[in-house]
Amino acid sequence: MMWLLWLALGCAAPGAMAETVRVCYNYGCLAEAEVHYAGHQLDQVRALLGTAQSAPDERERLSLAIGWLLGWAGEQTPISADRGGNYADHGVYGRMDCIDHSTTTTRLLHLLEARGWLRFHRVLEVVQRTRYLFELHYSAQIEELEDPAGERATAGGSARHVVDSWFRDNGQPAVVMALADWLAGAGEVEGVGTVLVGGPGKESTVER
Repeated sequence: MMWLLWLALGCAAPGAMAETVRVCYNYGCLAEAEVHYAGHQLDQVRALLGTAQSAPDERERLSLAIGWLLGWAGEQTPISADRGGNYADHGVYGRMDCIDHSTTTTRLLHLLEARGWLRFHRVLEVVQRTRYLFELHYSAQIEELEDPAGERATAGGSARHVVDSWFRDNGQPAVVMALADWLAGAGEVEGVGTVLVGGPGKESTVER
């Protein structure tokens, strides 16, 4: 019967391989540091995203996943000091502006995409918005994939969404919203709705 044991072990899902990602901080990606994500941490992210049932569901879970990844990065680098926006952490070593956040979050999204853990979205280039002629802001960006019938789950809405971690303190869920709303200036105010998403060990609140 030993062969049955070996068969069971061979069919078990392998653990995620560890990975290293560079994070930016101190504004304008002036400083960078390598962050090592252990296999058991990435297993948690894979389990979270793997239970998504739709594109909107995946975006909610992706918000939490990016928060986890940045929080774990804060355990190894100075970005644990980062606070939402550019004022609460003014002058603090490890602070992050929107260039740091958009660059780092895009790298994290590419990590997830390369492993096949994004089943309803693809990662796009960093997007920019301009307000009041001179106020620039950058964010990571994703696009909802079409299903085999050529349709998208977000009926009547934009297929593109931003994943903007700049608005929250380190380790908190990233803001994920329709690109059109973000371009119109949304994002500065706390979200109007939340949804509970099961994470490893307990439920966690994710901003819509």
